[in-house]
Amino acid sequence: MAQAYLTVIVPALITFFVTLAGIKFIMPYFTSAGIIAEDRNKGRPVKVPSSGGLAVAFGIIVGILTYTFGGSFGIFHPILHIAVLLAVALSIMLIAMVGFIDDINVKASRVSSTGMKDIRKGLKQWQKPLLTFLGALPLMAINAGVNHIIIPFIGNLSLGILYPLIVIPLAVIFVSNSFNLLGGFDGLQPGMGVVASFGLVLYSLLWGSYMGLLLSSLLFVAIAAFLPFNIYKARIIPGDSFTYAVGGTLVAIMVMGNAEVFGVIIFMPWIIEFFLHLRRRFNVTDLGIRQRDGTFKSPYGRKTYSLTHLVMNLSGGKATENDISNYLTLLEGGFVVLALLLKLSGVL
Repeated sequence: MAQAYLTVIVPALITFFVTLAGIKFIMPYFTSAGIIAEDRNKGRPVKVPSSGGLAVAFGIIVGILTYTFGGSFGIFHPILHIAVLLAVALSIMLIAMVGFIDDINVKASRVSSTGMKDIRKGLKQWQKPLLTFLGALPLMAINAGVNHIIIPFIGNLSLGILYPLIVIPLAVIFVSNSFNLLGGFDGLQPGMGVVASFGLVLYSLLWGSYMGLLLSSLLFVAIAAFLPFNIYKARIIPGDSFTYAVGGTLVAIMVMGNAEVFGVIIFMPWIIEFFLHLRRRFNVTDLGIRQRDGTFKSPYGRKTYSLTHLVMNLSGGKATENDISNYLTLLEGGFVVLALLLKLSGVL
């Protein structure tokens, strides 16, 4: 048992420090290379390095490789199948690269993008789900997870071959793209991500699998290493490489850790965000109109097309950037607590 926990702790520590080193390396490098984004929530637009998620994805992959290295060279007895872990690493790498391609499409002048003018054009809406499908291929190839799902009040539902061929690619496409929808404020995406991943760590410790524990621990420490660099005032923007990589890793944890139903509950804020954006056919900005006192009001009046707009409207236009990020992070914490209570009560 002690060795099993050690095989999680050591890769997690390496992931944390590799992510930290990666962030410090890419901040000046991406700035000089022009891989930047405009932070429009300050008094005037500020250009900061973008695509910080590349360091997060790299840290997670190095953590997985640390485990496989230890197993291959007899440092410890491997509990997990190394080929499966390498498939997960490839999945994360592919989907992070899709996000990076989206991040590097920076224009010299502002262009129209999702209801606003921005220097980052990004991929077209139809290209994103098509390209994120690539991240599902390694998981499909190894027939990842189990082919049945336990649904509350219904029971065990066996899906057979439909699980790897239909459920997994749809989950990767939906989760990665939905996680990408909610953002735009310092600390919001990594704040909610670190809470969601910690919830999966707790679930994996109590009811899940060793695979789920390893992957959720790596995700948690990688985001925790990134978070201090993105809280107000952010020194680096997560970018789509972050949202896609985190979304892809969340799917891998849910699938490989047998945590599908638990994962759906903790992912509920992003599911809600998806349907809010859908009301305006995804031509939506999560940003608000900044007032002189640093508060924000919704750009769409009383209409709500994002959870960020909901916070702005409920606060009467008195919410600051920190308030918006903190309230939504607390909302995610509430869903994690709800999911844990449902599991403890036997509903899940």
